[in-house]
Amino acid sequence: MTVTNFWKYTWRLYYAVLDLFLPPTCVGCEKVDMWLCDACATKLPLLTSQPICARCGKPWKGPGVCLMCQQAPLQVAPIRSAFLFGDQIQTAIHALKYRAGVTVIPPLARRMAEAWQAYEMHTDLLTPVPLYPPREIRRSYNQSALLAQALGANIGVPSREVLLRVRNTASQTKLKREQRQRNVKEAFMCMPNADVAGKCVTLIDDVATTGATLEACSIALLSQGARMVSAFTLARAA
Repeated sequence: MTVTNFWKYTWRLYYAVLDLFLPPTCVGCEKVDMWLCDACATKLPLLTSQPICARCGKPWKGPGVCLMCQQAPLQVAPIRSAFLFGDQIQTAIHALKYRAGVTVIPPLARRMAEAWQAYEMHTDLLTPVPLYPPREIRRSYNQSALLAQALGANIGVPSREVLLRVRNTASQTKLKREQRQRNVKEAFMCMPNADVAGKCVTLIDDVATTGATLEACSIALLSQGARMVSAFTLARAA
């Protein structure tokens, strides 16, 4: 057994024991043994019904683009998200990232596909924001890669991993915008066989906050000749 397989097995065993004593419950109706049932997934309100910044996609009631995008627009654009981060979506994402709740992927990917179509988005390729390898080994998967694969299957767009996270970064959770940008600067690079030249590429991630991580990824893609880089995330922080 390789070291990678050993850690995957260990963490799966840990999650299995955890589920035995703290079983999953649906974030909507609290039905036991699942993190999100299909019925509750269909009731989650999409962000598509709310006014947003035309560029970064955050909630914005003014015309056109938000003040931040007027002052310092990101190269990655547009950024769009299926849901507003909070309540049930926040709990579902927490389950996905920290409780091996991969069963939330299929129902959430179907709703993401609804939002994708409502936004009338188009791209040549979906690619996930990568995790730092040791972190992915501990989790045994990259949640963004699973979302990209499931979304791609729903909308008929190819999904492929073309980015590497080449250095570890601190958690972005408690950092301000400028700190986030410094934290992820030059943290990503394209794989040697990325083959993104001339293509429109859409980054897939679980949550967009300031866009710093998405911007760092887009810089790597644009440096390899990508024609345009947009982003589509499961949720958007207000």
